[in-house]
Amino acid sequence: MNVSAPLPSGDEMNTVMDGTPEPEIRKIKVMIADDHPIVRDGLRKLLSLEDDIDVVGEAADGRELIEKVDVLMPDVILLDLRMPNLDGLGALQTLQHTKCKAKVIILTASEDKNEFVQAMKLGCSGIVLKQTSADLIVKSIRKVDSGEIWLDSHTTAAVMRQFAAPGEMGLSSGSSSKVRERSPLSTREREIVALVAQGYKNKEMAEKMFISEQTVKNHLHNIFDKLGVSDRLELALYAIHKGLHLGQAEK
Repeated sequence: MNVSAPLPSGDEMNTVMDGTPEPEIRKIKVMIADDHPIVRDGLRKLLSLEDDIDVVGEAADGRELIEKVDVLMPDVILLDLRMPNLDGLGALQTLQHTKCKAKVIILTASEDKNEFVQAMKLGCSGIVLKQTSADLIVKSIRKVDSGEIWLDSHTTAAVMRQFAAPGEMGLSSGSSSKVRERSPLSTREREIVALVAQGYKNKEMAEKMFISEQTVKNHLHNIFDKLGVSDRLELALYAIHKGLHLGQAEK
């Protein structure tokens, strides 16, 4: 005769076979800043379907975002560019002077490439167009929360064209910089480029690679010289353009 075992209680459900409690899923705390209630409502409902994402607050403009952010302490902010009182670029600039360490994703209907470049220079970690599919919006949140920069192929190309003059960073059609032709990146330098694109700081890279922080700085100096870039943002954009942040071969 088959006898069904009793269903486990809620506490038992959170315990694996050896009796060790299962670790709770870390939730990414997200804040939405957009002046359109229907957009905020749609995003909140979309993100509420994800087990690892929790919408902790909303703001109808940049000023409200700044007022709430230090209290809510989100991990990721979805930020519209065009808002009353204080727009997205103004909010980004102000966020640099707050205690909040949230990563910012620009979620916008605008296709103004100059605004994208300004947003990247002001420290945003990703740009997502509002016409992007729902699953990619969710994916961008997870990627940015993990320290990566998120730009889709269309936006990456647009930002790169605006960010670099023709011929810089090996992006001109038909030729690369002479320096890069003479001095390709070493395997170690490519590893560092990938880590920069994923948001790692010098100290974190040194610990991860078991080298000194000064060695990391020396590598970065050589990389900047070889690629003709002037800062970490340009280097991260170059890495994304070439697929180096994914460990792909340079083309």
